[in-house]
Amino acid sequence: MPTVVQLPTGRMLTVRSAADAFLDSLGNPNTVRNYGIGVGKTAARLGEARPLATVADDEIGEVLELLWGNSAVNTWNARRAAVLSWLTWCRERGHDAPAVPAWTKRLAVPDSQTPARSKTAIDRLIARREVHLREKALWRMLYETAARAEEILSLNIENLELAGRRAQVKAKGARAKTRRRGQAREDFVLETVYWDAGTARLLPRLLKGRSRGPVFVTHRRPGPGKAVSARDVCPETGLARLSYGQARALLDEHTAVRGPGTGWDLHEWRHSALTHLGEQGASLLMLMAKSRHKKPENVRRYFKPSPEAIAEVTSLLAPGDIKR
Repeated sequence: MPTVVQLPTGRMLTVRSAADAFLDSLGNPNTVRNYGIGVGKTAARLGEARPLATVADDEIGEVLELLWGNSAVNTWNARRAAVLSWLTWCRERGHDAPAVPAWTKRLAVPDSQTPARSKTAIDRLIARREVHLREKALWRMLYETAARAEEILSLNIENLELAGRRAQVKAKGARAKTRRRGQAREDFVLETVYWDAGTARLLPRLLKGRSRGPVFVTHRRPGPGKAVSARDVCPETGLARLSYGQARALLDEHTAVRGPGTGWDLHEWRHSALTHLGEQGASLLMLMAKSRHKKPENVRRYFKPSPEAIAEVTSLLAPGDIKR
Protein backbone atom coordinates (compact mmCIF):
# COMPACT_ATOMS: atom_id res chain seq x y z
CA MET A 1 0.00 0.00 0.00
CA PRO A 2 1.23 3.59 -0.68
CA THR A 3 3.08 5.24 2.19
CA VAL A 4 1.45 8.26 3.82
CA VAL A 5 3.97 11.11 3.62
CA GLN A 6 3.70 14.44 5.44
CA LEU A 7 4.80 17.27 3.18
CA PRO A 8 6.65 20.28 4.64
CA THR A 9 4.31 23.25 5.14
CA GLY A 10 4.48 26.83 3.90
CA ARG A 11 6.56 28.33 1.14
CA MET A 12 9.64 26.46 2.36
CA LEU A 13 8.55 23.47 0.29
CA THR A 14 11.47 23.18 -2.09
CA VAL A 15 11.60 21.43 -5.41
CA ARG A 16 13.79 18.70 -3.94
CA SER A 17 11.70 18.11 -0.81
CA ALA A 18 8.53 17.92 -2.92
CA ALA A 19 10.15 15.42 -5.27
CA ASP A 20 11.43 13.26 -2.41
CA ALA A 21 8.09 13.27 -0.64
CA PHE A 22 6.28 12.24 -3.82
CA LEU A 23 8.67 9.38 -4.58
CA ASP A 24 8.52 8.21 -0.95
CA SER A 25 4.73 7.97 -1.24
CA LEU A 26 4.92 5.40 -4.05
CA GLY A 27 4.63 1.82 -2.90
CA ASN A 28 5.86 -0.07 -5.97
CA PRO A 29 9.68 -0.17 -6.33
CA ASN A 30 9.39 -0.35 -10.12
CA THR A 31 7.24 2.79 -10.17
CA VAL A 32 9.69 4.56 -7.89
CA ARG A 33 12.55 3.67 -10.21
CA ASN A 34 10.73 4.73 -13.39
CA TYR A 35 9.22 7.92 -11.98
CA GLY A 36 12.46 8.78 -10.24
CA ILE A 37 14.18 9.38 -13.58
CA GLY A 38 11.67 11.95 -14.82
CA VAL A 39 11.04 13.65 -11.48
CA GLY A 40 14.69 13.59 -10.37
CA LYS A 41 16.14 15.07 -13.55
CA THR A 42 13.40 17.69 -13.76
CA ALA A 43 13.99 18.76 -10.16
CA ALA A 44 17.73 19.02 -10.75
CA ARG A 45 17.23 21.16 -13.86
CA LEU A 46 14.72 23.48 -12.13
CA GLY A 47 16.98 24.04 -9.13
CA GLU A 48 16.49 21.75 -6.17
CA ALA A 49 16.79 24.40 -3.45
CA ARG A 50 14.25 26.90 -4.84
CA PRO A 51 10.67 26.99 -3.52
CA LEU A 52 8.33 24.92 -5.65
CA ALA A 53 5.80 27.76 -5.61
CA THR A 54 8.18 29.98 -7.61
CA VAL A 55 8.31 27.60 -10.59
CA ALA A 56 6.16 28.67 -13.55
CA ASP A 57 4.17 26.31 -15.76
CA ASP A 58 6.21 27.21 -18.83
CA GLU A 59 9.41 26.38 -16.99
CA ILE A 60 8.14 22.84 -16.57
CA GLY A 61 7.41 22.60 -20.28
CA GLU A 62 10.79 24.04 -21.23
CA VAL A 63 12.64 21.58 -18.97
CA LEU A 64 10.71 18.65 -20.44
CA GLU A 65 11.54 19.81 -23.95
CA LEU A 66 15.18 20.33 -23.07
CA LEU A 67 15.64 16.95 -21.41
CA TRP A 68 13.47 14.71 -23.59
CA GLY A 69 12.27 16.74 -26.57
CA ASN A 70 14.37 14.62 -28.95
CA SER A 71 13.72 11.28 -27.25
CA ALA A 72 11.56 8.43 -28.51
CA VAL A 73 7.82 8.91 -28.18
CA ASN A 74 7.46 6.35 -25.40
CA THR A 75 10.28 7.96 -23.42
CA TRP A 76 8.77 11.43 -23.81
CA ASN A 77 5.34 10.20 -22.69
CA ALA A 78 6.77 8.33 -19.71
CA ARG A 79 8.82 11.27 -18.41
CA ARG A 80 5.96 13.73 -18.98
CA ALA A 81 3.55 11.41 -17.14
CA ALA A 82 5.92 11.15 -14.16
CA VAL A 83 6.26 14.93 -13.82
CA LEU A 84 2.50 15.38 -14.30
CA SER A 85 1.78 12.90 -11.50
CA TRP A 86 4.29 14.59 -9.21
CA LEU A 87 2.91 18.10 -9.61
CA THR A 88 -0.72 16.94 -9.43
CA TRP A 89 0.10 15.09 -6.22
CA CYS A 90 1.54 18.27 -4.68
CA ARG A 91 -1.47 20.42 -5.63
CA GLU A 92 -3.92 17.83 -4.29
CA ARG A 93 -2.24 18.26 -0.91
CA GLY A 94 -2.80 22.00 -0.88
CA HIS A 95 0.59 23.25 -2.01
CA ASP A 96 1.34 25.85 -4.63
CA ALA A 97 2.82 23.93 -7.51
CA PRO A 98 3.09 24.52 -11.25
CA ALA A 99 1.29 22.44 -13.85
CA VAL A 100 2.50 20.76 -17.02
CA PRO A 101 1.50 23.34 -19.67
CA ALA A 102 -1.09 22.48 -22.29
CA TRP A 103 1.40 22.96 -25.12
CA THR A 104 3.51 20.13 -23.72
CA LYS A 105 1.27 17.39 -25.06
CA ARG A 106 1.37 13.66 -24.81
CA LEU A 107 2.43 12.25 -28.19
CA ALA A 108 0.58 9.57 -30.11
CA VAL A 109 2.52 6.31 -30.15
CA PRO A 110 3.55 5.50 -33.74
CA ASP A 111 2.76 2.18 -35.35
CA SER A 112 5.34 -0.51 -34.69
CA GLN A 113 7.93 -1.02 -37.41
CA THR A 114 8.20 -4.73 -36.66
CA PRO A 115 7.22 -6.58 -39.85
CA ALA A 116 4.76 -9.44 -40.15
CA ARG A 117 6.19 -12.39 -42.11
CA SER A 118 4.04 -14.33 -44.54
CA LYS A 119 2.71 -17.72 -43.49
CA THR A 120 4.56 -19.29 -46.41
CA ALA A 121 7.87 -17.81 -45.27
CA ILE A 122 7.26 -19.05 -41.73
CA ASP A 123 6.41 -22.58 -42.84
CA ARG A 124 9.44 -22.75 -45.13
CA LEU A 125 11.81 -21.55 -42.40
CA ILE A 126 10.60 -24.06 -39.82
CA ALA A 127 10.66 -26.89 -42.39
CA ARG A 128 14.32 -26.37 -43.29
CA ARG A 129 16.43 -29.46 -42.58
CA GLU A 130 19.34 -27.59 -41.04
CA VAL A 131 17.12 -26.01 -38.39
CA HIS A 132 17.42 -27.89 -35.09
CA LEU A 133 14.36 -29.41 -33.44
CA ARG A 134 14.64 -27.00 -30.50
CA GLU A 135 14.41 -23.96 -32.78
CA LYS A 136 11.57 -25.53 -34.79
CA ALA A 137 9.55 -26.10 -31.61
CA LEU A 138 10.32 -22.65 -30.20
CA TRP A 139 9.42 -20.78 -33.37
CA ARG A 140 6.27 -22.77 -33.99
CA MET A 141 5.20 -22.26 -30.39
CA LEU A 142 5.86 -18.51 -30.54
CA TYR A 143 3.81 -18.28 -33.72
CA GLU A 144 0.87 -20.42 -32.63
CA THR A 145 0.59 -18.92 -29.14
CA ALA A 146 1.22 -15.31 -30.30
CA ALA A 147 2.96 -14.99 -26.93
CA ARG A 148 5.93 -12.85 -26.01
CA ALA A 149 9.29 -14.57 -26.35
CA GLU A 150 10.15 -14.03 -22.69
CA GLU A 151 6.95 -15.80 -21.65
CA ILE A 152 7.64 -18.90 -23.73
CA LEU A 153 11.33 -19.09 -22.86
CA SER A 154 10.47 -18.96 -19.14
CA LEU A 155 8.14 -21.96 -19.39
CA ASN A 156 8.88 -25.06 -17.38
CA ILE A 157 7.64 -28.51 -18.34
CA GLU A 158 5.46 -28.50 -15.24
CA ASN A 159 3.56 -25.52 -16.72
CA LEU A 160 2.54 -27.43 -19.85
CA GLU A 161 -0.82 -29.06 -20.37
CA LEU A 162 0.09 -31.13 -23.41
CA ALA A 163 -3.29 -32.80 -23.83
CA GLY A 164 -5.11 -29.46 -23.77
CA ARG A 165 -2.44 -27.72 -25.89
CA ARG A 166 -2.06 -24.88 -23.43
CA ALA A 167 0.20 -23.53 -20.69
CA GLN A 168 0.15 -20.87 -18.04
CA VAL A 169 2.73 -18.10 -18.26
CA LYS A 170 3.79 -15.20 -16.10
CA ALA A 171 2.77 -12.35 -18.37
CA LYS A 172 4.47 -9.02 -18.90
CA GLY A 173 3.67 -6.75 -15.96
CA ALA A 174 2.06 -9.62 -14.03
CA ARG A 175 0.68 -8.50 -10.70
CA ALA A 176 1.49 -10.36 -7.51
CA LYS A 177 -1.46 -12.06 -5.88
CA THR A 178 -2.53 -10.41 -2.64
CA ARG A 179 -4.11 -11.68 0.53
CA ARG A 180 -7.13 -10.02 2.11
CA ARG A 181 -5.03 -7.68 4.20
CA GLY A 182 -2.95 -6.60 1.24
CA GLN A 183 0.30 -8.40 1.92
CA ALA A 184 2.20 -9.17 -1.28
CA ARG A 185 2.86 -12.81 -2.09
CA GLU A 186 5.60 -14.40 -4.13
CA ASP A 187 3.27 -15.96 -6.68
CA PHE A 188 1.83 -14.03 -9.60
CA VAL A 189 -1.38 -13.96 -11.59
CA LEU A 190 -0.82 -16.31 -14.53
CA GLU A 191 -2.32 -16.16 -18.02
CA THR A 192 -3.03 -19.01 -20.43
CA VAL A 193 -1.53 -19.38 -23.91
CA TYR A 194 -2.75 -21.89 -26.50
CA TRP A 195 -1.03 -23.69 -29.35
CA ASP A 196 -2.13 -26.01 -32.14
CA ALA A 197 -1.07 -29.10 -34.09
CA GLY A 198 2.32 -27.84 -35.24
CA THR A 199 3.59 -27.27 -31.72
CA ALA A 200 1.79 -30.37 -30.45
CA ARG A 201 3.79 -32.55 -32.88
CA LEU A 202 7.15 -31.04 -31.94
CA LEU A 203 7.00 -30.69 -28.16
CA PRO A 204 7.01 -34.42 -27.23
CA ARG A 205 10.03 -34.98 -29.48
CA LEU A 206 11.82 -32.02 -27.88
CA LEU A 207 11.15 -33.09 -24.29
CA LYS A 208 12.30 -36.72 -24.85
CA GLY A 209 10.67 -37.95 -21.70
CA ARG A 210 11.85 -35.09 -19.47
CA SER A 211 9.23 -34.22 -16.86
CA ARG A 212 10.74 -31.25 -15.03
CA GLY A 213 12.75 -28.12 -15.68
CA PRO A 214 12.94 -25.59 -18.51
CA VAL A 215 11.21 -26.49 -21.77
CA PHE A 216 13.91 -24.90 -23.92
CA VAL A 217 17.48 -25.58 -22.86
CA THR A 218 20.97 -25.05 -24.26
CA HIS A 219 23.08 -27.85 -25.72
CA ARG A 220 25.79 -27.40 -23.07
CA ARG A 221 25.90 -27.31 -19.31
CA PRO A 222 26.75 -23.91 -17.74
CA GLY A 223 30.45 -23.38 -17.11
CA PRO A 224 31.89 -23.55 -13.57
CA GLY A 225 32.22 -19.76 -13.34
CA LYS A 226 28.65 -19.00 -14.39
CA ALA A 227 26.04 -18.51 -11.67
CA VAL A 228 22.67 -19.93 -12.76
CA SER A 229 19.47 -20.08 -10.72
CA ALA A 230 18.31 -23.58 -9.82
CA ARG A 231 15.03 -22.87 -11.61
CA ASP A 232 16.96 -22.24 -14.82
CA VAL A 233 18.73 -25.61 -14.85
CA CYS A 234 17.13 -28.88 -15.92
CA PRO A 235 17.36 -31.23 -12.89
CA GLU A 236 17.50 -34.26 -15.18
CA THR A 237 20.15 -33.17 -17.72
CA GLY A 238 21.96 -30.28 -16.03
CA LEU A 239 21.39 -28.11 -19.12
CA ALA A 240 20.61 -24.42 -18.63
CA ARG A 241 17.54 -22.56 -19.81
CA LEU A 242 17.86 -21.00 -23.28
CA SER A 243 18.15 -17.24 -22.81
CA TYR A 244 16.47 -14.52 -24.84
CA GLY A 245 19.82 -13.44 -26.26
CA GLN A 246 20.72 -16.96 -27.34
CA ALA A 247 17.29 -17.48 -28.94
CA ARG A 248 17.55 -14.19 -30.79
CA ALA A 249 21.01 -15.06 -32.09
CA LEU A 250 19.82 -18.47 -33.32
CA LEU A 251 16.92 -16.90 -35.23
CA ASP A 252 19.23 -14.32 -36.75
CA GLU A 253 21.68 -17.03 -37.77
CA HIS A 254 19.01 -18.77 -39.88
CA THR A 255 17.36 -15.66 -41.35
CA ALA A 256 20.08 -13.04 -41.86
CA VAL A 257 20.76 -12.32 -45.52
CA ARG A 258 22.93 -9.21 -45.22
CA GLY A 259 25.23 -10.22 -42.39
CA PRO A 260 24.76 -10.74 -38.64
CA GLY A 261 21.98 -8.69 -37.09
CA THR A 262 19.89 -8.38 -40.26
CA GLY A 263 17.64 -11.42 -39.71
CA TRP A 264 14.24 -11.77 -38.15
CA ASP A 265 13.45 -10.64 -34.61
CA LEU A 266 11.75 -12.85 -32.01
CA HIS A 267 8.90 -10.36 -31.68
CA GLU A 268 7.99 -10.87 -35.34
CA TRP A 269 6.34 -14.20 -34.49
CA ARG A 270 3.75 -12.39 -32.37
CA HIS A 271 3.17 -9.71 -35.02
CA SER A 272 2.83 -12.33 -37.74
CA ALA A 273 0.40 -14.50 -35.78
CA LEU A 274 -1.96 -11.64 -34.94
CA THR A 275 -1.81 -10.30 -38.50
CA HIS A 276 -2.68 -13.69 -40.00
CA LEU A 277 -5.55 -14.20 -37.55
CA GLY A 278 -6.90 -10.78 -38.44
CA GLU A 279 -6.64 -11.51 -42.15
CA GLN A 280 -8.67 -14.68 -41.58
CA GLY A 281 -11.47 -12.66 -40.04
CA ALA A 282 -10.79 -12.91 -36.31
CA SER A 283 -12.64 -10.12 -34.48
CA LEU A 284 -10.90 -7.42 -32.47
CA LEU A 285 -12.18 -8.95 -29.23
CA MET A 286 -10.82 -12.35 -30.23
CA LEU A 287 -7.44 -10.85 -31.14
CA MET A 288 -7.34 -9.13 -27.74
CA ALA A 289 -8.14 -12.43 -26.05
CA LYS A 290 -5.41 -14.22 -28.01
CA SER A 291 -2.75 -11.55 -27.47
CA ARG A 292 -3.95 -10.74 -23.92
CA HIS A 293 -3.80 -7.02 -24.65
CA LYS A 294 -6.04 -4.85 -22.52
CA LYS A 295 -6.39 -1.96 -24.97
CA PRO A 296 -7.66 -2.17 -28.58
CA GLU A 297 -5.11 0.37 -29.82
CA ASN A 298 -2.28 -1.93 -28.75
CA VAL A 299 -3.64 -4.77 -30.86
CA ARG A 300 -4.09 -2.46 -33.85
CA ARG A 301 -0.35 -1.78 -33.93
CA TYR A 302 0.25 -5.50 -34.45
CA PHE A 303 -2.12 -5.86 -37.40
CA LYS A 304 -0.26 -5.37 -40.69
CA PRO A 305 -2.31 -7.00 -43.49
CA SER A 306 -0.49 -7.94 -46.67
CA PRO A 307 -1.26 -6.25 -50.02
CA GLU A 308 -2.86 -9.51 -51.13
CA ALA A 309 -5.20 -9.52 -48.12
CA ILE A 310 -6.20 -5.92 -48.77
CA ALA A 311 -6.85 -6.71 -52.43
CA GLU A 312 -8.98 -9.69 -51.41
CA VAL A 313 -11.17 -7.68 -49.07
CA THR A 314 -11.46 -4.91 -51.67
CA SER A 315 -13.12 -7.43 -54.00
CA LEU A 316 -16.14 -7.36 -51.71
CA LEU A 317 -16.87 -3.86 -53.04
CA ALA A 318 -17.22 -5.04 -56.65
CA PRO A 319 -20.63 -4.61 -58.35
CA GLY A 320 -23.03 -7.42 -57.56
CA ASP A 321 -23.38 -8.53 -61.20
CA ILE A 322 -19.65 -9.12 -61.68
CA LYS A 323 -18.30 -12.57 -60.95
CA ARG A 324 -14.64 -12.94 -60.06
